[in-house]
Amino acid sequence: MPLATCVEIRPSGGTIPIDLSHVGVCFRVPNESIHSFKEYVLQRLQGRLKYRDLWALQGVDLMVRAGEFFGIVGRNGAGKSTLLRVISRILRPTSGRVIVRGSVVPLLELNAGFHPDLTGRENIYLNAGLLGFSRSEVDQLFDWVVGFAELEEFIHLPLRKYSAGMIARLGFSVASMVQPDILVLDEYLAVGDPAFQRKSLERINNFCRRGSTILLASHSLEQVEHHCDRVAWIEHGRLRALGPVTDVLPEYRRSMES
Repeated sequence: MPLATCVEIRPSGGTIPIDLSHVGVCFRVPNESIHSFKEYVLQRLQGRLKYRDLWALQGVDLMVRAGEFFGIVGRNGAGKSTLLRVISRILRPTSGRVIVRGSVVPLLELNAGFHPDLTGRENIYLNAGLLGFSRSEVDQLFDWVVGFAELEEFIHLPLRKYSAGMIARLGFSVASMVQPDILVLDEYLAVGDPAFQRKSLERINNFCRRGSTILLASHSLEQVEHHCDRVAWIEHGRLRALGPVTDVLPEYRRSMES
């Protein structure tokens, strides 16, 4: 298995904030299904565990330009989320080179980093800290976060009292407190009720107009068609097509229909 990888984090600037060269991600998975931790321990102690390599990405070459609204499409399990996690610095690639210039805010799981027993207020400080914000920065932006999430009446309640939509609104508001150089979206152009969806989409579009690079992985081809300049089609972990939306999406639709 190739192990030579390079992940470079560089200051923002330039026209290519995301540059991937021959990127591959390989997971080791057991050959047989394991249904409990106890079963895993017993099989491991007895030396009966056998693994195989599962390549989630292979040989991906991709450059995204500054200020671009870039789409990623593909079937379930094609490797879209793995690609976003590599760009977001959550996963280290098994092979290849990754260069990311500037700050990255990943909106992959809007409830990640939240604790159900903490209040909304406490979760704002916790989640923002995980994203790299200092306490003083959160102090300055706290009222904006609560107001944008429309949670003024509930911010002192524990998160377990919140609905899924309220948690999603809070997660989006925390993640979008400040303008990032790169915003990574995994199916999150629809957050909360229709009114909040419009508001969150307008904020994302404002980021793009002010120079942020937006990555959107989505099963909604209408969303990709409406918002994105270019699109990458991922198939079985490989880059099947890359180019303008008007060229790639018709080909992808024909593949889905067949």
